[in-house]
Amino acid sequence: MKVRSSLKSLKTRHRDCKIVRRKGRVYIINKVDPRYKAKQG
Repeated sequence: MKVRSSLKSLKTRHRDCKIVRRKGRVYIINKVDPRYKAKQG
């Protein structure tokens, strides 16, 4: 899993990416293409 300084740049890479906040952490999940998973915090 790649670490990004800003998850905003990761979100714009794929149209099915969803940004989710859980327990103070920010996750990007993508059901169609799991390659785009990311977390921060």
